[in-house]
Amino acid sequence: MTIISKPMGAYATNCYIVTINDKSLIIDPGMGASDWVIKNAKNPVAILNTHGHFDHVWSNGELKKALNIPVYIPKDDAFMLLNDPFSQGTPKCEASVLAEDGMEYDEQGLKFKFIHFAGHTPGTSVILIDNVIFSGDFVFKGSIGRVDFPYSNPQEMKKSIEKFIKNFHQNMTIYSGHGEKTTVDEAKEMLKGWLNYL
Repeated sequence: MTIISKPMGAYATNCYIVTINDKSLIIDPGMGASDWVIKNAKNPVAILNTHGHFDHVWSNGELKKALNIPVYIPKDDAFMLLNDPFSQGTPKCEASVLAEDGMEYDEQGLKFKFIHFAGHTPGTSVILIDNVIFSGDFVFKGSIGRVDFPYSNPQEMKKSIEKFIKNFHQNMTIYSGHGEKTTVDEAKEMLKGWLNYL
């Protein structure tokens, strides 16, 4: 597996290209991601969204059309792809697959699983590929996703933090939606502190 990333747009949203056996998965293609993705993705097979915020999904439609590949998004955030709830002018894109919590999917031999961690948005999920986690805006190095946006929910975030601490035991690498990568062990210690603030 090779992983490359580039921060996109005003919010420096990490777009990832994950390549396994010369096939690529594209994760969270934000503002201005299309040219970079098209140039660097080998045989792209799918676009995966961790959640529906505009800075993570902006280039979905353009890439879906250019590459003729499906778009996966957690089912509870699919409405954001069509309704532009933050009035940012986000290009509309209809999802191909509404991803379910705990479901493992397979695109041309590349397997990935969505695990639901609501709070930042209703559908926020991490994407598990082999032994690597792509956490979107659920967990960052040293922090968590904001819960003061429309459709955010601090109580759900607290439940998600408890779920993560309880269920993740292997010290995998976490690639987040903004900033540097972290690990499960680092994240769990950090998250324990956040439980007192939510």
